[in-house]
Amino acid sequence: MREAYYYRHHAQGIACLLCPKGCIIGEGQTGFCRTRKNSGGKLYALNYGACSSYALDAIEKKPLYHFYPGKRILSLGTWGCNFACQFCQNWQLAQAEPQTMELSPDKAVAMAKQAGPENIGIAYTYSEPSVWYEYVLDTTRQAHKAGLKNVLVTNGFINTKPLEQILPYVDAMNIDVKAFSDEYYRQICAGRLEDVKHTVEQASLYCHVEITTLLVPGLNDSVTEVESLARWLGTVNSNIPLHFSRYFPNHRMVTPPTPLATLERSYRIARNFLNYVYLGNVGGSYSNTYCPACFTLVLDRTHQITSHLTQTKKCPCCGRAIDIIGDVQGQA
Repeated sequence: MREAYYYRHHAQGIACLLCPKGCIIGEGQTGFCRTRKNSGGKLYALNYGACSSYALDAIEKKPLYHFYPGKRILSLGTWGCNFACQFCQNWQLAQAEPQTMELSPDKAVAMAKQAGPENIGIAYTYSEPSVWYEYVLDTTRQAHKAGLKNVLVTNGFINTKPLEQILPYVDAMNIDVKAFSDEYYRQICAGRLEDVKHTVEQASLYCHVEITTLLVPGLNDSVTEVESLARWLGTVNSNIPLHFSRYFPNHRMVTPPTPLATLERSYRIARNFLNYVYLGNVGGSYSNTYCPACFTLVLDRTHQITSHLTQTKKCPCCGRAIDIIGDVQGQA
């Protein structure tokens, strides 16, 4: 165990200040995320250095399409989550307590450096990295010093102060915006929309950000809601890539999979407000990057990554600058 950051004493125990849930945790109890325990009047992180899963992944699997395309990243996860999404695709990690291996920040950085030249750094993913906060903060600091990139794949449900403390060490984030309805957040995920929107707005000022929204039939896929989501994101930054992901039944949700027609409709709506929109879990051309000005194919991901960009990352047809961070692999 490691003493947790961001808590204060409360008449009924300890108030956790890490995320907007604000759990009041009595002696010997844990908070909603199950990773933080009140023991002897102090709050402890139970999962510090507890790695439940690791792999060397393509950066596109995070998904990040505009951050070092074609590169790989060492992906680490723990257990626990401050949400309880009924459709959770990683519920064995987020909602259970799997077997783990001990992985210190030093070892994690060493693994990333030994992973070869195609590896750009470390992604904190699989389960919610914000409930692994103390470990992730320590590791991002060390990775940053070692010249490695840090990526958070997160639900964005974190308070402002801890977010501001870690952002200087984060190079990119993929933030799940589960829906554009607070009712959906409360009933389906046990969260709140406004807190996630705040994280997106704050993070976009510090690092590269991409957004993922899993479209669940009949719950968050209406024309009005998709348009509202895309319109809002466009006011934050119209170059932020938005990934609509196809839902499949999982965990506690048995609704049939998202129809392809719904995803294609959402793609067309979002393109009215955003320069880069993608469809996940469907394959085909919807994973490609097209020039926002002339719609020329500039990054082909159909089979393997092939870049048609100029050396200065511009459209070869009209010269429009394409918003890509880092080197691009697979030059045509």
